[in-house]
Amino acid sequence: MPAEFSRAQRLGEQIQRDLALLIQRELKDPRVGMVTVNFVELSKDLSYADVNVTVLVPDDAEEKIVESMAVLNQASSFLRAELGRGLKVRKVPLLRFHYDDSLKRGSHINSLIYQALKNDQHN
Repeated sequence: MPAEFSRAQRLGEQIQRDLALLIQRELKDPRVGMVTVNFVELSKDLSYADVNVTVLVPDDAEEKIVESMAVLNQASSFLRAELGRGLKVRKVPLLRFHYDDSLKRGSHINSLIYQALKNDQHN
């Protein structure tokens, strides 16, 4: 009987949960905005974890988002070491942080739909 979830999926979900807590509680850098870990995708050999995050900053300032992503990538070795304490794996994957702009795009699409509906009601 095949496994319902692969090992990579289970490990990715565990890394997502643990990273969210670590970033919130242990990462004390004031340059990092409010970070949400959206999903983690592991390589087939489990050596790399691509961590997709959303960073909430005032006014969606692009430079603040870039700065937050730089800090997260610089802190990846610290976060990886902290993850290693809680995960039951032989080797903790290397972390690579990527900005996920799906919330921003979704909000933009939602506003376009709202405007289109508003224009249809007036015509």
